[in-house]
Amino acid sequence: MARKCFISFKTEDASYKEAIQSMDIDMIDKSLDEAIDSDDEDYIMQKIREDYLSDSTVTIHLIGGKSAEHFGYEEQKYIKRELQASLYDGENNPRSGILGVVLPHMCNEIYRGSITCATCGGVHNCVKIGDETTVKEFSHNYYIPHEKCAHADEDRYCILVKWDDFVLDPNKYIEEAFSKREHSISNKVTVYP
Repeated sequence: MARKCFISFKTEDASYKEAIQSMDIDMIDKSLDEAIDSDDEDYIMQKIREDYLSDSTVTIHLIGGKSAEHFGYEEQKYIKRELQASLYDGENNPRSGILGVVLPHMCNEIYRGSITCATCGGVHNCVKIGDETTVKEFSHNYYIPHEKCAHADEDRYCILVKWDDFVLDPNKYIEEAFSKREHSISNKVTVYP
């Protein structure tokens, strides 16, 4: 079944958005293709929420070199607000699944190998998702706080995938993000971390 997808991206990463739009994916593209003709930030976000996000079911968040929280609110205001609108669960705006796609130039920044845990002695993957790599709306809902020594898939609302894996089977990852909407972890989502 086709999922209604909104692609959240930085201008520098527009070529990846266009690549997704040209793939053979079972999705209804709800992405913004032309800038909204206004200088009023609140009006722009209102139009994005009403016309693009209100009925989308999955937000694909492209994680590139300029997607980090540490660049500041002014630089990230649209991505932050797009993800906030996607995470919000309201009467006429149900929560979307969130799929983070790590672009090739960010893979070494984010995927850091594995470590042996000092707490449990097990081996865990080291995935650097935080203010240096993405906005808090994604990182907080990828690493939802809990008492365990590591996060398993059931401890995360957001799905994360490398670009190279995404392009091999995009429908699989879109469906994983969509299914998180009904998962019990959705009760722990934070819209404004």
